[in-house]
Amino acid sequence: MAPPTRRQRPVRTLTVLGLLILAIFGAVLAGTKWSDASLTPNLALDLEGGTQIILQPIADSGADVPQETINQAIEVIRQRVDSSGVSEAEIASQGDKIVVSLPGHPSEETLDLVRTSAKMEFRPVLSYGAPEPVATDTATDGATAAATDAAAATPTAEATTEPSDVPTKAAPDSPSDAEYYVTPAVQARFDELDCTDPANLTGGASGDPDVALVTCDPEGTTKYILGPVEIEGSDIKNASSGLQVNSQGSVTNEWVVNMAFNSAGTKLFADVTERLQGLTSPQNQFAMVLDGLVISAPGLDPGVIINDGKAEISGTFTRDSAATLANQLNFGALPLSFEVQSEQQISATLGTEQLQKGLIAGLIGLVLVVIYSMLQYRALGLVTVASLVVATIVTYGVIALLSWTQGYRLSLPGVAGLIVAIGITADSFIVYFERIRDELREGRPLSAAVERGWERARRTILASDAVNLIAAVVLYLLAVGGVQGFAFTLGLTTLIDVLVVFCFTHPVMALLARTKFFAEGHPASGLDPRRLGVTGSRYVGRGRVVTAPEQAASATPAESARVPVTVGATGLTIAERRAAARAAATDTAAADAAAADTAAADTAGDGPQDALSDAPAQTTPDDTTSTGSTSIATTPAGTPVDDSGRTEGSEH
Repeated sequence: MAPPTRRQRPVRTLTVLGLLILAIFGAVLAGTKWSDASLTPNLALDLEGGTQIILQPIADSGADVPQETINQAIEVIRQRVDSSGVSEAEIASQGDKIVVSLPGHPSEETLDLVRTSAKMEFRPVLSYGAPEPVATDTATDGATAAATDAAAATPTAEATTEPSDVPTKAAPDSPSDAEYYVTPAVQARFDELDCTDPANLTGGASGDPDVALVTCDPEGTTKYILGPVEIEGSDIKNASSGLQVNSQGSVTNEWVVNMAFNSAGTKLFADVTERLQGLTSPQNQFAMVLDGLVISAPGLDPGVIINDGKAEISGTFTRDSAATLANQLNFGALPLSFEVQSEQQISATLGTEQLQKGLIAGLIGLVLVVIYSMLQYRALGLVTVASLVVATIVTYGVIALLSWTQGYRLSLPGVAGLIVAIGITADSFIVYFERIRDELREGRPLSAAVERGWERARRTILASDAVNLIAAVVLYLLAVGGVQGFAFTLGLTTLIDVLVVFCFTHPVMALLARTKFFAEGHPASGLDPRRLGVTGSRYVGRGRVVTAPEQAASATPAESARVPVTVGATGLTIAERRAAARAAATDTAAADAAAADTAAADTAGDGPQDALSDAPAQTTPDDTTSTGSTSIATTPAGTPVDDSGRTEGSEH
């Protein structure tokens, strides 16, 4: 097959990779100067230690806190910690207590989020909108004459004045009175709120219950302006999830949440539903606020006024989402406060010794891979070493960047994932190099073998890396804790392996193919034709042809044939075993052909002899001499014969 005609630009590819590496480390360096970035990756709790807080949940009613409520409190705290950007935190129950372990040195704001109690509130919805900030239309007027130089030079006092937080009315008509509660300041906070920013999804205290609240839902899909608190979470009697039962008593396939209020809550909820019935959307909705975030904002069906304190929330619930909302409502039914029993610095659970052992294990694996590459591929093994170095640099930079921007922390399972990646990267190089050798054995010059071998190898490399990536993603989604750290680094290094093989290894091989050392197959290059078993002549570029070794070329076909090796013998590559199998098959065929020729020759020689034995004796002297025994056979028994072939007493 002809070599690919597409023009290769290895230098440009290497330049792009170099710029990418510079961009990664440049961003981290800039972060160290103008932000809180660090040149070293952040370490997880098992390697660095951190802060441990033990919380005692206490119900406001003084009742015992059930385990379900503790579990819900753990989920609330976990949501706060995750939203604050702290990763690798450990939050678990220990008896009736909650133990929160945060790696490193968490900020005071993060610690406050852990200590803050969660409360459930019911507030009316005054307005809602898209999660992004509202775009102003001032830009449309920017090109008008209003943007005069005088206006620019002397900004008006109104432009610099903070929006007023004073209501335009003396008193509200109801908690749903948007004209009273949505002041210019509230509207400005709503316009500026960006619910796609994780920092605005941390939750916490809801603030003053008598004023409007601007907040988001936990997923950051909608932002709300809510009225004052009308019902407290303590007014909820209980909540449960289940399949809906219609008015005919039949069970449908729709999951709903059933909620019941106590006596005080029943009256308050009846008043709320009666008032909301006269309003239009979105002011006919009431929001359930937990931990300062809207967990649900259902609306009332037309004509429905709930006087018995039993409400049914329907929608696009699944079994799990309905159960989650019911648990959250039950959590609100038993408002908790957290008493901090202890707060202390803890040391690393594993310590630096385990980290050192992990790094030593990785170093040993790296050295073994280098030794094998140098023995198997000679100078070509240096490409493997260089590629591993580039992969290490890229991985280190990406982890440092993620530690700064995403709060990623490297745990010991993550280190194990990095060690496993050494084998994945080395496997990609072996596949590529063996493909190149196969192309050389077929008589192609090195430049064509590099490109042709790359076309064949990259499919195998991509398939192998795709399998590794799928395994890492599934493991990350299904696992928890440290196993997730292993899966993350495994998936990350798999992607980096593809980057290095495509943007470094292949371009470097394309450049090496232009050098005399590799193109002519120097014995130390790892591409020696004699070691690869290449027979005949091979074009090495620049109008030069390298012939097979003299001994092999001058020998007879039988002598020059390689010694057949048993297929499957150890110490040979797949290509070498295949070449040995072909050589063995060729020798066998040659032997069979030789045997057939010999048999044919024997058949041709035995025919006359058989004819002589069956035919009467010839009278010619030569025949008589050459076939003396035959003459004896035709002479009467007991008659002696002399050397001339005549019998005694028979002279004529």
